[in-house]
Amino acid sequence: LNMFLFLLLVLHSKANAQINPALCRYPLGMEDGRIKNDDITASSQWYDTTGPQYARLNREEGDGAWCPAGQLQPSDVQYLQLDLRQLTFLTVVATQGRYARSSGNEFARKYRLDYSRDAHRWLSWKNRYGNEIIMGNVNTYESVVKDLHPPIITRYLRLIPVTDAVHTVCMRIELFGCPWQDGLTAYSAPEGHTMMAPGYPITPLNDSTYDGVLERRRLLGGLGQLTDGVAGQDDFGRVQQYKPWPGYDYVGWRNDSLGPGYVEMEFQFDRRRNFTSMKVHSNNMFTRGVKVFSAVSCVFKAHLISKWDPEAVTFATVLDDRNPSARYVTVPLGRRSGTALRCRFSFADTWMMFSEISFQSGMAPLLLWLPAVAPHPLTTTAGYIYMVKIRKNLEPFTGPRDVSTVLSKTHPPEDGSTSILIGCLVTIILLLVVIIVLILWCQYVCKVLEKAPRRILEEEVTVRLSSSSDTIVLQTPPIPPRDPLDPPYERVFLLDPQYQDPAALGLKLPELSESAEASDCGGGYAEPDITQCTPHQGFQSSVPHYAETDIINLQGVTGSNMYAVPALTVDSLTRKDISAAEVPRQQLVFREKLGEGQFGEVHLCEATGLVEFLGEGAPLPEQDGRAVLVAVKQLRADATCNARNDFLKEIKIMSRLNDPNIIRLLCVCVRSDPLCMVTEYMENGDLNLFLSQREMESTHTHANNIPSVSMADLLHMAVQIASGMKYLASLNFVHRDLATRNCLLDRHLTIKISDFGMSRNLYSSDYYRIQGRAVLPIRWMAWESILLGKFTTASDVWAFGVTLWEIFTLCREQPYSLLTDEQVIENSGEFFRNQGRQIYLSSPPLCPSSLFDLMMCCWRRDIRDRPSFSTDQLESAAAT
Repeated sequence: LNMFLFLLLVLHSKANAQINPALCRYPLGMEDGRIKNDDITASSQWYDTTGPQYARLNREEGDGAWCPAGQLQPSDVQYLQLDLRQLTFLTVVATQGRYARSSGNEFARKYRLDYSRDAHRWLSWKNRYGNEIIMGNVNTYESVVKDLHPPIITRYLRLIPVTDAVHTVCMRIELFGCPWQDGLTAYSAPEGHTMMAPGYPITPLNDSTYDGVLERRRLLGGLGQLTDGVAGQDDFGRVQQYKPWPGYDYVGWRNDSLGPGYVEMEFQFDRRRNFTSMKVHSNNMFTRGVKVFSAVSCVFKAHLISKWDPEAVTFATVLDDRNPSARYVTVPLGRRSGTALRCRFSFADTWMMFSEISFQSGMAPLLLWLPAVAPHPLTTTAGYIYMVKIRKNLEPFTGPRDVSTVLSKTHPPEDGSTSILIGCLVTIILLLVVIIVLILWCQYVCKVLEKAPRRILEEEVTVRLSSSSDTIVLQTPPIPPRDPLDPPYERVFLLDPQYQDPAALGLKLPELSESAEASDCGGGYAEPDITQCTPHQGFQSSVPHYAETDIINLQGVTGSNMYAVPALTVDSLTRKDISAAEVPRQQLVFREKLGEGQFGEVHLCEATGLVEFLGEGAPLPEQDGRAVLVAVKQLRADATCNARNDFLKEIKIMSRLNDPNIIRLLCVCVRSDPLCMVTEYMENGDLNLFLSQREMESTHTHANNIPSVSMADLLHMAVQIASGMKYLASLNFVHRDLATRNCLLDRHLTIKISDFGMSRNLYSSDYYRIQGRAVLPIRWMAWESILLGKFTTASDVWAFGVTLWEIFTLCREQPYSLLTDEQVIENSGEFFRNQGRQIYLSSPPLCPSSLFDLMMCCWRRDIRDRPSFSTDQLESAAAT
């Protein structure tokens, strides 16, 4: 039965891999309920009875539609979001207003679409002319059906109503399309060229609907016209669709413009697949110098961060100089396995043009038949059989006038194969029920086990810093004896299912067991010989170890954890009065919103009379006759009771911090709502923006009046950050979000460490939202923080190394900029496995080798091998 189902899946994927937009118009399930309420969310709702679950076309439950809160302003961005649970080829959107049995009078006159294939990188849909706006409804009851040209390949979709005046808006929707079974999530290729031949119109052959980015004349990270389902005509100057310009259906390249004589393309997929073949629709108008590619060579790699397999699949095309018709060329791939392909298409003439590329592939039966976690039904073999049945039971949607036909429940005559499919489906459903019951039971057992007290971990590294010297010394404490019965870590989550059993970690990963205590400084990675970070050099730490259960995480108003602090510290603080002064609220004049989070906002305010109020010795900037600017954190009036308590605890903790390199609490407003805390504001902004707008000091920068920084400036910044982190470590505080975006500068380039970064939209891409968990800065986090949820001073040391890397790259790029968020998490798994496949940040061009060695020390795989903070030898290390 397993083999039969697998063959059925493979044959089905072969038959339907090439999408036809004219036939891919099936309703996706808003009206009939196949899209569940849990998969429909919204940015806001007016009432519970106008929540997102009521945004279903032709349905009148609740108050008849989804309505965002309040009247919509032209500048507002409110959205209805849907999770389609799988990659989908979306071709049509239908909308209605709120009819509510003749009592409603709200509808969206216009709307936009944002979409995402991974819920992290959101893109705005545009038509072929670059317009984002889709015309919506003109009354509350009629459906308006809009074809999407180009169609969208997505899993997540947001509908954003647009208004030119203040209106109340409500929406009901249905989506139409079909599953994107190719699994292709992105392709990269050289930018298309423009053909300019005498006697012919100028023909741009670029990928005009590509939704990735263009860097250095190469398309990266998106999908476009090669996956829109439209095959070009024999004459590439003619187009299949209405109105586009000549050459619209093709992406083409000129041989002499590329140099190597081939076009290299890379393809990334949603999961590992066994590839049967690749179909390439290519033009062959040889009278204009265009021919099908002469040969192609493809290599594969198993995972996105692994190396390319050196063994290639090659295919030579039989060229035809008599028939100028465009054609599909099928390239056999020999059932090679991989998550990505890189193919080189060799030129046979001056030009090469493609209009469509698709893949035929299957997945290993065990991956489908024995999922490690409960999958969505459509990712299993049963799900694909269900989609075969859905495809057979729905008629193609031929145009806007046929929407009632598509939405009606039509049933074709039964054929001989239907009973077989039903029998298979029933069997698989029963097996899935058994699997789900087992998974739920395992989750229950895990929750019971998590309630048991966990042992305190021993791998704590503390940080010793001095405040004014100019160098770093990296030291680590001696290893305390360990009970061989202690588990190496408390718990593991995320990534591969093999990490879900903590008790088996010692067996699966012997390097985490007691036998691996004696480690070198690198653990299998060929790193520089770093004499400064030799472990166990007699440093006696006065800071006791604390495990995850010992730490209180305070939820700051900006949505971040302010600091992870010892529970004893918080308990003792809750029994004391707030020591910060209560400032009259009228002395704070609002100037600008700096950011916002789940529970509150951060404002830039002008404080009048603050110097006189706080008295001499207050940590205020030099005024020079100007008003004092301060940052004000304000708790929202609708914040939860827990958020209010956390806010007061944060004030108490902030009032204790007194270091020249830590942001200072100046005063508070807590006698009435909204609760506020007033902190220093640095006029030079954050370090990330400051450095990204500067060049290294040189004769050229002076001549062009470009702001510059010197190597001494960068070293001074590093010393100050280390000094501030030393102070936090001395109090047993763990920052959890150290980065240049959280380092503020005053006019004298004095750095003060803060926690505002997460609240600012500018840095939203630096944070990764884990479903059901927190928003985390994974590119700055140690592997144990990502995989184990473990934050210690040692994880702050790791983040300090990444922050140093940012400083010496002048914040020109994001750490691991070539990796997606998922690949960053996979890379942390490589640190965990310690098999020498982990990827490190490369040495910045401006950075002395000795300083990069110090960064590498901070990124040690084992906690005990990481350094402690010190500022004693940083300058001398840079000089060497």
